[in-house]
Amino acid sequence: MTAINLILIDADACPVKSEIIEMALRRNIQAIFVAATYLRLTDHPLIKMFAAGDKFDAADDAIAEVARPGSVTITADILLAERIVKAGGAALDPRGREYTETSIGETVASRNLMHELRPGLDGMTGGQGSGQAPFGPKDRAAFKNALDRILSRK
Repeated sequence: MTAINLILIDADACPVKSEIIEMALRRNIQAIFVAATYLRLTDHPLIKMFAAGDKFDAADDAIAEVARPGSVTITADILLAERIVKAGGAALDPRGREYTETSIGETVASRNLMHELRPGLDGMTGGQGSGQAPFGPKDRAAFKNALDRILSRK
């Protein structure tokens, strides 16, 4: 297993930016935030921002090009996580769920099934599908613990 020396962030809708910055600075690890447009972040040499543009999947493609063993990508995008895991990188969602070689296939299959079922479910619920629970303090704590665990691997 390769020690983590780079954090890549799918930053457009990432709710844990401050936690990532805090962890990167504490551990002296480069963090690159990738988004469609420029985001204002902490001014520090370890914290970088890359505006990928608004072309479909531009941010995902930019992240996937850089992901490698020794990197961890923070993303809620299951298909991007699949690309990262296949490239040998670690992938973690903002709620603290790590995507692994073992889990990613089932996760993608589940996502695809829900994508197929959603139109019918929306019709039954009047478009008010249940979706995910709101992001809260427990999610934030789970994320910090999971990222700390990943960054502690040697």
